[in-house]
Amino acid sequence: MKITIIWPAGNCTGWLNDSSTAQSIIAALPVDSRANTWGEEVYFEIPVSAEPEADARTVVEPGDICFWPPGHAIAIAFGPTPISTGNECRLASPCNVLGRIDGDPRVLASVQSGDTISMCLID
Repeated sequence: MKITIIWPAGNCTGWLNDSSTAQSIIAALPVDSRANTWGEEVYFEIPVSAEPEADARTVVEPGDICFWPPGHAIAIAFGPTPISTGNECRLASPCNVLGRIDGDPRVLASVQSGDTISMCLID
């Protein structure tokens, strides 16, 4: 499923896979939230609960759209976080990888903590 993420200074599109976590998120869209940043990661709470899936991981690729179970949040890293080794994208704890951002994920660098951020489906 194609999605768009919008914040005051920009937007991006991406896609979600057909995992059970992604299906729960799709059912909850559209959602408006408050953005948080942690190093080169953007995350925002959504009204979904899910357990870590069997393939949940901590180190992801730049632009992977992930669900962070402890925070009930979408997490998208576009570069190193405070706990990364080198240039890796290391999240705080294992996350379910749901999809990817289209194009250059560094567009997310314009998201500021406290920004209103929206995620919705694209028809």
